[in-house]
Amino acid sequence: MTTRKLAVLAACLSQPSSTRLLADRLTDATVARLREVHGVDVEVSVVELRDIAKDVTNNLITGFPSPTLSSVIETVTRADGLIVATPIFSGSYSGLFKSFIDVLDPTSLDGMPVLLGATGGTARHSLALDHALRPLFSYLHAVAVPTGVYAAAEDWGSTTDAVGALPTRIERAAGELAALVAVSDRSQQVRDPFALDSSFSVTGGFSAA
Repeated sequence: MTTRKLAVLAACLSQPSSTRLLADRLTDATVARLREVHGVDVEVSVVELRDIAKDVTNNLITGFPSPTLSSVIETVTRADGLIVATPIFSGSYSGLFKSFIDVLDPTSLDGMPVLLGATGGTARHSLALDHALRPLFSYLHAVAVPTGVYAAAEDWGSTTDAVGALPTRIERAAGELAALVAVSDRSQQVRDPFALDSSFSVTGGFSAA
């Protein structure tokens, strides 16, 4: 059976977390689609950003990633597909989520299939998927699937398959991501060990900021 690598970024700040719960639901649905519909096995790597918050901050200050952060970056950027889930604060993604994105090479997510997920207290923040998250991944030249999944507090009680219900949105988004991951070869691509690290270029870590 063909194997694909799926990375999951959960920008949760607390435990337990609705953001991690959404990430898990999206992951389970995507894995099921890949195995049952596409005949593809999946190697899943879940990263809770709260666990590497200090590493991310130190990298922003020094320009150099720790071994732990380097490993996480490799896991994320070399995956065949990516699921992201972030809480929404003040109408946008969390600062921790954006800080992690900022330490990535700007070209490292080129062509990456991405499923966008977000959580918040009320449905009024759902537009953050399209006015904050989608433009961010468009800038990074990733391929965000058409269906983003926002889960407000009241959504977690929904168990119906009605159009617009959380389980329905999860299944639709998972199907879209699975179709892209099934044909991805990102994790099989051979990286040039002698290529220069672009973090040392004018667009990388040593900026005027």
